[in-house]
Amino acid sequence: MLTVLFDGIAYGMVLFILACGLAVTLGLMNLVNLAHGAFAMAGGYAAAIMVNRWGVPFLAALPLAFLFAALLGLVLERLLYAHVYARPHLDQVLFSIGLVFMAVALVDYTQGSQQQFIQLPAFLRLRFQIAGVSVGAYRLLIIAVCAAVALSLQLILSYTRFGSRLRAAVDDPRVARGLGINVSLIFAVTFAVGSGLAGLGGALGAEILGLDPTFPLKFMIYFLIVVTVGGTASIGGAFLASLVLGIADVAGKYYIPAFGAFAIYAVMIGVLIWRPQGLFGRVATR
Repeated sequence: MLTVLFDGIAYGMVLFILACGLAVTLGLMNLVNLAHGAFAMAGGYAAAIMVNRWGVPFLAALPLAFLFAALLGLVLERLLYAHVYARPHLDQVLFSIGLVFMAVALVDYTQGSQQQFIQLPAFLRLRFQIAGVSVGAYRLLIIAVCAAVALSLQLILSYTRFGSRLRAAVDDPRVARGLGINVSLIFAVTFAVGSGLAGLGGALGAEILGLDPTFPLKFMIYFLIVVTVGGTASIGGAFLASLVLGIADVAGKYYIPAFGAFAIYAVMIGVLIWRPQGLFGRVATR
């Protein structure tokens, strides 16, 4: 039971680090970016190439994967996404899903269709006995990194000047520009950070989830479930939702494997019937 709980927490932390960037872009920027998983895949493949082929240490590859995905997000935000901010959500969905299929085709052509994993260093393959529970060092690293990211994001968005400027830019861009806020720069930085976090999640969770060209399609629904259940404007909500959904998914597949992912969808439906805006949801306006 405790082992299942620990594995569920670790899996939930992976879901959070993958989905928290979408929580920022969807909840705060009101941008429906279904291509979010493509940035996670980009970070995962970047880390896999650096570690498996170039011999870069795994811990050094993680921030590099973040930077690669963030830079990719910044370029695409300036070239493409900036033109769809004011468009209806349906247009954003069609635009971003088109990017997903382009990313899938590109990765399949350049990296092949076989599933890949990142070679972990020996110290991350160690296991420890804590209170009678077998705990893996790799999963401990995931939990520590994701908890640090969650706390940092919450503090930045709630207590810094950048967070207040972002909220002002989202609530009323015209007034924000009149106050001297560079709305375009705020959105570009926010989108880049959200993409970078997705890339970090892809690199950090590649050994658990695996990497293949269909990664953005396989996990798109999981990202949306986390953000929807947590509330689209809440990092804390996404964090709690990731924990609940991760534990439910692992426990469901362990105790009733014939039902597959039934548990995670049952939790989602139950939460949304109880709270249609999510656990910590509020309606974001543009």
